[in-house]
Amino acid sequence: MTTVANQHPPLGLILAGGLARRMGGGDKARIMIGGRTILDRVLATMTPQCTRLVINANGDPARFGDTCLPVVADSVPDFAGPLAGILAGLDWAAAQAPDIADIVSVPGDCPFLPSDLVARLAAARVQAKTPLACARSGDWRHPVVGLWPVALREDLRHALLVEGLHKIEMWTARHGAAIADWPTEPVDPFLNVNTPGDVAAAERVAARERSAPA
Repeated sequence: MTTVANQHPPLGLILAGGLARRMGGGDKARIMIGGRTILDRVLATMTPQCTRLVINANGDPARFGDTCLPVVADSVPDFAGPLAGILAGLDWAAAQAPDIADIVSVPGDCPFLPSDLVARLAAARVQAKTPLACARSGDWRHPVVGLWPVALREDLRHALLVEGLHKIEMWTARHGAAIADWPTEPVDPFLNVNTPGDVAAAERVAARERSAPA
């Protein structure tokens, strides 16, 4: 098993390949929250924690050209879900950054990600002596917010393509996944924007951030 502590910081993978059906389509990462897009917020939080970043998205990659980041599409067809995006990130890391042992994945629709995400995922993994780690806030697990060893990519490929397995926690349970906990107050750091109501809730959080004393 590898740990972030004795390896290069992980590759950061921003999962932006969803269909955003509940928002009427489009890229949720481009939704404005508190005067900034969610993607801008994610990049600002994750850049200091990672060796480099890539975006997982399907369709025309040019729509993310302003980020100057690599855009990696799913290799598994038919929008197979977040595990397909994670596999795409693992494959990119293996081919383009072979000195990186892990990737950390985050959704592209979470505007308030924690600045200690990587450190706490890595610490949880070391303590539990498991190869994987994911985040939890309150009673809710967030399996797409996780630390993934590149060494498991072929096992994941087999699960997706041969077994047709698409549920993250069914696959992670095979290997063992540590849990890193965050409180939900004053804000759930994994609040994700799926609906117009979520946009309104996120705007209220951003307004409180702006009004908080420095």
